[in-house]
Amino acid sequence: MKKSLFLLLLLPILVFGQYPIFTKTDSLRGSLSTVRTCYDVLYYDLEIKVIYEQKRIEGSNTIRFRAKERFNTMQVDLVKNMNISRITFRGEAVNYKRIEGAVMITLPVFLVANSTDEITIFYDGQPQEAANPPWDGGWVWKRDPKGKIWIATACEGLGASAWWPCKDHLSDEPDSMKISIIIPKGLMAVSNGDLRRSLALPGNLVRYDWHVTYPINNYNVTVNIGNYATINETYTNNSGTHKLDYYVLAQNVEKAKTHFQQVKKMMGCFEHFFGEYPFWRDGYALVEAPFWGMEHQSAIAYGNDYKNNPFGFDFIIVHESGHEWFGNSLSMADRSDMWVHEAFTTYSEALYVEYTRNPTKAVAYLRTQRPLIKNSEPIIGPFGVSYDGWKDSDMYFKGTWMLHTLRNTVENDKLWFETIKQFAETYRLKSLTSAEVIRFFNQKLGKDYTWLFDEYLRQAEFPTLEYKIIRQSNKTQVEYRWVAKENGFILPVELKYGSNKDKWEPTTTWQTKTYNTINFNPQFMRDKGLYELKEIF
Repeated sequence: MKKSLFLLLLLPILVFGQYPIFTKTDSLRGSLSTVRTCYDVLYYDLEIKVIYEQKRIEGSNTIRFRAKERFNTMQVDLVKNMNISRITFRGEAVNYKRIEGAVMITLPVFLVANSTDEITIFYDGQPQEAANPPWDGGWVWKRDPKGKIWIATACEGLGASAWWPCKDHLSDEPDSMKISIIIPKGLMAVSNGDLRRSLALPGNLVRYDWHVTYPINNYNVTVNIGNYATINETYTNNSGTHKLDYYVLAQNVEKAKTHFQQVKKMMGCFEHFFGEYPFWRDGYALVEAPFWGMEHQSAIAYGNDYKNNPFGFDFIIVHESGHEWFGNSLSMADRSDMWVHEAFTTYSEALYVEYTRNPTKAVAYLRTQRPLIKNSEPIIGPFGVSYDGWKDSDMYFKGTWMLHTLRNTVENDKLWFETIKQFAETYRLKSLTSAEVIRFFNQKLGKDYTWLFDEYLRQAEFPTLEYKIIRQSNKTQVEYRWVAKENGFILPVELKYGSNKDKWEPTTTWQTKTYNTINFNPQFMRDKGLYELKEIF
């Protein structure tokens, strides 16, 4: 499994009026009960047959695991609308009980700590169809513009157990995985990792065997089926030459060859800031999909119609690739900390603009995101319930502005970029919590910034800098203070007035400075940090 550096039994935190009342189903999937913590997943061997006409799949998953303690009851997960025909252990059928989306399996013997064993679950059914992928997840059953079958999956919020049986908790990833997909001959199936073989089967079928050699989030496991053509390219860095593979609809090959040239620039940028691409053994791939995009590990879903934004890059290529570092390699241990994936990845977009253009353009890019901040709820969600009820996108835009604010507060770009890179490399192929993120940055930056993280992550609204300007005949007096939920909020503020600059260090109590004259530039201040400016008359 991917090792969580800080693992707790996470229980629901209910804030009345803000979160719903969570159900037993929420806790069964989201919490780490003893029937889940008793074992570590080592390997999944997933095989499915896809039947387009019935929107149906049938298959099996063998789960190899290591016992962490003595037990004979274990939980796996599969939504109740998917049928289980049998579960076997050492070749024999075993008893199990289904409670909503949880499957409680009773083994005929007690396993001892550190022993390794496996179970196989045989199942079938019609998985949930995605209403609005990737936001409302499930399976997408479509036909491409040429009328050929085109199928894809996206289940980040919905959960992998919506279509295949697994231990559906982010804290436990397999060390590796095999994904076998059986489809009609004439189509191609693309999944994560490396394609080891395609095998012709009776009945005019073919099986594609994909192998993942790294830990992988369950929601990243993907199925893509279509009339794909393959474009093979390479990328060279200090460690050698590596594979770049693009699976696109056959009619889009020439367009993709040109448009996807920006992948190499993106890879150079992110390896510069975050360290080497984490999954080179499995390669890097873009897979054309019938929805906007998704960060499926080593098989990124791409559906942006080969378009660049006004800043000259394809948002889906850059954002979803950023997730390979933040989300797929470095991962949250509980869904409440989804901001760890999205804030750092959204911030990577601004760094891409800075890398390819300049810092001024990067700030201009950040300005386009600031109006999208809603301040309707905290970025960190409730623990232990597999929460997916956020009403806004503040974990993206408020999250990236929090990081931009912290960078300007540190006022040492060399230290800042060293810290970001060490963060990605230290937690490479590991999962972590918000507390560990904050502790890491405090240690590497050499100062306690818990007050900053808590204000932006745990409060719905961002802070307000209130100020009063009192003009007298020969001087101007300015009074200022922070209005913030965190009493210890002490964000310094750099201001510009005319050709002069100054620095305030406000607290939550009023402070005073005197100037000969002042007419400061509010846009300069807003570009440095995330807060409201409010003049008190």
